[in-house]
Amino acid sequence: MNFENNRSGNGGVITLNKETEEVGRLTYTIFPDENKMIISFVLVHSKFEGRGMGKYLVEEGIKFARDNNWKVYPHCSYARAVMSRMNDVEDIFLTR
Repeated sequence: MNFENNRSGNGGVITLNKETEEVGRLTYTIFPDENKMIISFVLVHSKFEGRGMGKYLVEEGIKFARDNNWKVYPHCSYARAVMSRMNDVEDIFLTR
C-alpha cells in the first residue's frame, strides 16, 4: 500500500492505494498564516473498512503536518476520535 498526496493551492487529498485501487482518502485545508492544517474528511471505501485504514490516513496527515510544522485541527469527527486516542499528538492537536 502507498500514500499519494495531491496538493493544490491551500488544500489537498491524501489517498491510500493498494496497487491500482484506491483504499481511502483524507481531505485537508492549509492555513499557512496560522501554521494550521484542517482535516476535513476521511473516507475508507466499504471494501476496506474495519482494517485500520482510516487510522493510517490520519497518521499520514499528521506526518505531513509535522513535516511542515503545522498544528492539526480535525474537523472530521472520525479524525478527531482517532487523534483523541493517540498518545503522541499533544504537540500538534488543536481542539478548536
